[in-house]
Amino acid sequence: MGFATHLGPWLLGTVKDTTGTTAGTLRNTGTTTVVQSKAILFTDITVATYAFTIPAGSMIIGASFITTVAYATSIPTLALFSNGVAINTAANSGSAIGSLGLFAVALIPAAAPGAVLLANVGTTDALITFTQICTATSGAGVLMLEYAVRASDGAQFPATA
Repeated sequence: MGFATHLGPWLLGTVKDTTGTTAGTLRNTGTTTVVQSKAILFTDITVATYAFTIPAGSMIIGASFITTVAYATSIPTLALFSNGVAINTAANSGSAIGSLGLFAVALIPAAAPGAVLLANVGTTDALITFTQICTATSGAGVLMLEYAVRASDGAQFPATA
């Protein structure tokens, strides 16, 4: 199996343009979601560590952390940034000391600019970085970012004539 790239959003649905007021004639297309992931070790505590680049206009839907090697002595806290602007208040990864599994990373911005960037990362590709606050003596996981690919202006469907 190979990999392929595609420019712009994929639209899924059967009605691209609105032609009426009843179901089956109203636009029902939407963009697909994409996930990128990055392996993280307990020692990755450098400020603004690069994680992902996501396309201009994307909407960030969520972030998760899969603990693959149990963190010992402390629970990691993750802060995410889009082009240097915080998109969440540093949030506990949700994993308990010594536990494994999938945990949501809260995307609750501390300030309005972060909330705006969750809705639309802007007109240029966004560099997503993270900081991990962690005093653990061991541990590892995978950080995942889920987002919807849209046009660079944030549109999720073509303008109709």
